[in-house]
Amino acid sequence: MDRRSFIRKGALGGAAAAATTTLAAPAIAQETPSINWRLTSSFPKSLDTIYGGGETMAKYVEEITDGKFKIQVFAAGEIVGGLQALDAVSNGTVEACHTCSYYFWGKDPTFALGTAVPFNLNARQQNAWMYYGGGVDLMNEFYAGYNAVGFPTGNTGAQMGGWFRKEINTVDDLKGLKMRLGGFAGRVLEKLGVVPQQIAGGDIYAALEKGTIDATEWVGPYDDEKLGFVKVAPYYYYPGWWEGGAVLHSFFAKDKYDALPATYQEALQVACKAANADVMASYDHKNPTALKSLLGQGAQLRPFSADVLNACFNAAQETYAEMTSSNENFKKIYDSQTEFKKDAYLWAQLSEYNYDTFMMIKQREGAL
Repeated sequence: MDRRSFIRKGALGGAAAAATTTLAAPAIAQETPSINWRLTSSFPKSLDTIYGGGETMAKYVEEITDGKFKIQVFAAGEIVGGLQALDAVSNGTVEACHTCSYYFWGKDPTFALGTAVPFNLNARQQNAWMYYGGGVDLMNEFYAGYNAVGFPTGNTGAQMGGWFRKEINTVDDLKGLKMRLGGFAGRVLEKLGVVPQQIAGGDIYAALEKGTIDATEWVGPYDDEKLGFVKVAPYYYYPGWWEGGAVLHSFFAKDKYDALPATYQEALQVACKAANADVMASYDHKNPTALKSLLGQGAQLRPFSADVLNACFNAAQETYAEMTSSNENFKKIYDSQTEFKKDAYLWAQLSEYNYDTFMMIKQREGAL
């Protein structure tokens, strides 16, 4: 059985089999109409992995539906700017977008919880919470207010802490720092004197080169090398504590999604899940090689000190207390994530942490 046939049958088999036993052929044909949608991405084509999540999802939808449901993908700026992607879905300019929920946290901080917030879930935990901890339903209850339905469509994994023109040795070194920082984390770092800037991916290098900003974070080695940050800011810090597992989303206009046949809705969900796994695997494959390349170009790896991390953690808890006391939507979803996180890290410290730590020791010993 070829891959296309397998995907199509896996997604539609149950529903189609049931239909064939109860419906005449003309009725079945009506249930599988030809549909063409447009999707605007928040990312440029040059960032092929993160942009590719939208393309991969669209490809799977077309294959699952035997070419009857097609989604044309447009890069950031071709229809609307990267930071207007969700607005284009909400107002009906396009039927879909591929983006990060936290880009729109200025509308409501709750949007940040759909992607990543400081000191929260890692990538595997995000998937567990989204798919089995009620996360998808909780987020969609919120997204409905913006005429949107969203499903995870990629994850970057734990990100790097970014590129800096100067070393960050103490908390005082953060004061006055102008830093491109996506989403909710900027609110946290403001408490430590950082001046956050929200700049779309394609515009970051110019801002850093011109000195408009002093530092930037994006994703990790593969994307960062493509964007050339090592040429203008040599200090490469880790970890990106604000994005332990950043979820990408496909958003669909709710009115358009609700009008789809059930089999097409299922096709979208299956395709999003497939692309979600694909993006994470792609980054895990590409980042190690890119990191070695960046080091060869002069990148200087630096860990954030324990003092800096603890100060940031405390600032994050203060920010969460403010948000949960003033925003009911934020509190409902954050409380769910927090409850899940407690047990998730209890398990992870026995399983992943111990296994990975041992294997890392062996890697450093040259035994692998």
